[in-house]
Amino acid sequence: MTQNPQPDRFRILYVDLNSFFASVEQQLHPEYRNRPVAVVPTQADTTCCIAASYEAKALGIKTGTQVGEAKRICPEIVLVLGDHRVYADYSRRIVQAVERCCPVAQTPSIDEMVCELMGREQEPPRARQIALTIKQAIKDDVGETLRCSIGLAPNRFLAKIASDMQKPDGLIGLLPSQLPRSIAHLELRDIPGVGARTEARINAKGINTMQQLLELDRKQMHELWNSVWGDRLYHWLRGAETDGQTDSGGAPASEAAQKSLGHSHVLGPEFRTPEGAWAVAHKLLHKAAMRLRMEQLTASAMHLTLRYALTREQASGKLANGKSAKRHFSGLQHSGWSMEARFPPCQDTLTLLEVLRGAWAKRPEGAEFARPFFVAITMHNLVAESDLEASLFADADHRAGLAATMDKLNMKYGNTTLHFAGMLPARDSAPTRISFTQIPTQYGKDYI
Repeated sequence: MTQNPQPDRFRILYVDLNSFFASVEQQLHPEYRNRPVAVVPTQADTTCCIAASYEAKALGIKTGTQVGEAKRICPEIVLVLGDHRVYADYSRRIVQAVERCCPVAQTPSIDEMVCELMGREQEPPRARQIALTIKQAIKDDVGETLRCSIGLAPNRFLAKIASDMQKPDGLIGLLPSQLPRSIAHLELRDIPGVGARTEARINAKGINTMQQLLELDRKQMHELWNSVWGDRLYHWLRGAETDGQTDSGGAPASEAAQKSLGHSHVLGPEFRTPEGAWAVAHKLLHKAAMRLRMEQLTASAMHLTLRYALTREQASGKLANGKSAKRHFSGLQHSGWSMEARFPPCQDTLTLLEVLRGAWAKRPEGAEFARPFFVAITMHNLVAESDLEASLFADADHRAGLAATMDKLNMKYGNTTLHFAGMLPARDSAPTRISFTQIPTQYGKDYI
């Protein structure tokens, strides 16, 4: 990194929508405005709030609060069943509103947009005016309840931090000449990618405050993180642009290669058997395989995760693997198992189903693994199909043709119109859910 001082300019503008899902509901339903609102995946006390309005947050209700607890805190809270189609549509409309003021370089999540400022746009007065224009455009084009906080900084990592420093409806700029002292008052958890476990690990090495972290030199930062991440973080926190920035808040504002895709589902009571879990896993794989083909990708690794509900007696003792039970957000005490299977790059459902069947056969047995309640399937090692060399062997089973025919019919009539028999019991289960990190994409008739 050069030792020459950086010019006092902003290179990145980061838009972060405030209480996005709940704000959309308040826009759609004027009667919900100025009232505590929580968006939920299902109408059940054991599930959790996936978004809360600022009126609800003021009472202590936030993302992750159990619905039963939210009702106890505020019996009058409005509980709204989330609709991913509506939120995806509003996200696209907001991107269009932002684009009217400044090109959007990346959408890291459904409620975040990253803009790269160019030329004189980087001058602080002009950057601030662009940010204010964006706020007004969202209000005019999308709705008055849709507010955002905007961060301005010399790199994306700091711009994301700035966007979180003043909520709701904030506007914070971090100039190079003010760094790093302008962030010394923050908490370690305010650093993108630093959660409870990472903070505990840092604390164990004697770093308890942001000020202590900022006092470390680059070598000490490397040793603290025990990786090149420490070197990068040292530079980012001082406003530098470096290579190799990552998706946890430091990636360059451009589309990065997708590394994985997948789906997960908490099983309904009727599917909490090995047979029911298999049917749901089959459905999740069906959706993931179709997404691979629609996005013209192949995968060469599959990760399967299962979680099993435990009785009170099972949870109170040591499990067969010597570990203690874990607690799911629903309150269930559970054990878990996962494995990764590797295979030649492919994208057709039948081949991937054979991989899943092989992994499924290796799942553990016993009383602790009798009541599955959660299934997740993730495809890894994604490669664009155009980057693969043609296979030396012909597609003797015509699997690619079969997959193409299935996709054609499923896109026209719905993504479960044509499927393999194993997922029939769970055909209507595991619907597309709302997600912060994955914006649902419409393929033909349905969203996935």
